[in-house]
Amino acid sequence: MKSEVIQHMHNQFNALAQAVPDNDVEFWFARDLQEPLGYVRWENFQTAIRRAVEACETTGYNPEHHFRGVTKLITHGKGGQREIEDFMPTRYACYLIAQNGDSANGAFDR
Repeated sequence: MKSEVIQHMHNQFNALAQAVPDNDVEFWFARDLQEPLGYVRWENFQTAIRRAVEACETTGYNPEHHFRGVTKLITHGKGGQREIEDFMPTRYACYLIAQNGDSANGAFDR
């Protein structure tokens, strides 16, 4: 992969970073990472997230510390609102998600 592409992806990833104000914990919203990681469908991305959670457990870390589940309220269509599931993965969790993606069944399915 060309260094320009890698730098662009790195910048895009860092631009999506969030922080918990009280303790400066860095996180991302999984739905914000879905498209940059090449997933069109949330269901396919959830598969990669589930595999990443299993990998986190295998390494001896508590997945609850790295994959916090959240619910977000979104506005759709004619102004209606509904809740959607999301995750707040840490940098380590993002690494695991990227490592556990499936290019044959979800990632880069554009």
